[in-house]
Order: sequence, then C-alpha cells, then structure tokens
Amino acid sequence: MLEAAATVGAPASLAMGRSLTRAKAVRRRRLTVYAARVLVLAVVLAAWELSARNGVIDPFNFSMPSKIWDQIVQWTLHGTAQGSLGEQIWYTLYEALLGWALGVTGGVVLGIALGRVRFLADVFGPYIKVLNALPRIVLAPIFLIWFGLGPASKVASAVVLVFFPVFFNAFQGAREVDRNLVANARILGASNRRVTLQVVIPSATSWIFTSLHVSFGFALIGAIVGEYIGATKGIGLLVSASQGTFNTAGVYAAMVILAVVALLAEGLLTFAEKRLFRWKPGGSGPGE
Repeated sequence: MLEAAATVGAPASLAMGRSLTRAKAVRRRRLTVYAARVLVLAVVLAAWELSARNGVIDPFNFSMPSKIWDQIVQWTLHGTAQGSLGEQIWYTLYEALLGWALGVTGGVVLGIALGRVRFLADVFGPYIKVLNALPRIVLAPIFLIWFGLGPASKVASAVVLVFFPVFFNAFQGAREVDRNLVANARILGASNRRVTLQVVIPSATSWIFTSLHVSFGFALIGAIVGEYIGATKGIGLLVSASQGTFNTAGVYAAMVILAVVALLAEGLLTFAEKRLFRWKPGGSGPGE
C-alpha cells in the first residue's frame, strides 16, 4: 500500500516541480525584459546627452535630456505661465477622458447595433465609410470655431478620433459571434434584447477591449491637437508656448509628460483587461 501511495504521489510531485520551474522561468524572463527596456532607454538618453554636449547634434534644435529634466523640475516646483503643472495635466486628461468615454460609448452602441441589424448596416454603412475617410485631425480648427477655446472643442476632437476604431471593432465583434450560441439562446426562448445583452456583447468584449488600448491614445492626440491650435490651459498649450519661444526643452518636456500619462492609462487598461479576462487561458485579454 505504501508503494502504491508513493507511486501515485510521484507524478503529482513531478507536476508541481514542473509548475514551479515554469513559474521561475516566466519570472526570470519578465525581469530580463524589464532590465533590457531600462538598458535601451539609458543607452538612448546617454547617447543623446553626449551627442548634444559634444556638438554632434545641435543642442538648440534637439535639446538634451538634462535640460528636459530641468524644465520638468522647474514646471513642477514653480508652475507654468498658465498655472501649475498639475492643473495643465488634469485639464488635458479631463478633455481626453471625457472625449474617450463619449467616443467609446457611441462606438460600442452603434457598432453593436449595426452589427446586429443588417438593415441599419446597409443604410448607414456608406456614410460611416465616408466619414472615416475624412482626415479627422483637420476638424480641430472647425471645432474651435464652433465651440471656442474651452474644453468642448478638444472633447469633440477626441470623440471623432476615438469613435471609429471602437465602432469598427464592436461591429466586427458583433458579426463574429458564434451563430450556434445565438441559435441555442433563441431555442431557450431568449428575446433579441437578451441575446444582445447576454450573448453578443460578452462575445464582442475582447474585440472592444482591443480597440480601447489604441483609442485612449487617440483621445490624448485629439485633446493635444485642439489645445495646440487654441486653448487657455493644457499640455498642448505648453507645447505651443514653448515652440513660440524657441524653448526646445519645453517642447520635449511636455511630450515626456504626455508619454507618462499615456503609459499610466495603458497600465490601468491592461490591469482592467486582465481582471476581466481571467477566464481566458493565460489570464489575459487580447491586448497583451
């Protein structure tokens, strides 16, 4: 009996050992990737700094990391001409978040609706394709004329940039739903509303989340472009003001701040996606 128990326990111990080895390998690879990323960034910044200091590149046009860092510190400690740095960041983030929320909501609702109802897709499809073909960035000056220098014009710019990628992903996700699931739901007596809410939308969620990673970056672009053209506050205004005074370090500093904001937002989206898609193999969504 003892021999039988040992025979049964051996495979379990072997499997546990393999799992631990695999987990260590995954952890080691993750640390290696992070270290490589830091190394690449350090090499690029060092090469940039040395090239500017030694005259290989023009420091007036390209600035240098040390001056960019000094500009960020100055803005943080003493504020900007438009107010505190935190106020500028929050103003841009508010415009981007509001535009992103409106664009995502509209894109998901219309994408699911047109994906589910072929008649609506046939009627509105050509118009959506024409609107999608327009260079949406050039709408920013029009929105500025319509809504003024306030946040409304920047929100509108963010909405038009966010809407289309979310719409097309939601539309495709609704079209790619397993027909057997829909048929089984109908056999069980589910109405169109229940099929949409309990079958179509959950199935299209992975498609929608894939677009969210890209769309928030578009929302930031819309807000920044609108502020660059005309605004009273925001990171885009910092870029415009720095350019107007030939402050190259200020332009790069604003870009660095924007990149940090975008990375933090991406991290939050990735975290939410992993929590939502824990049921998937590997515990991650399609965006990883």
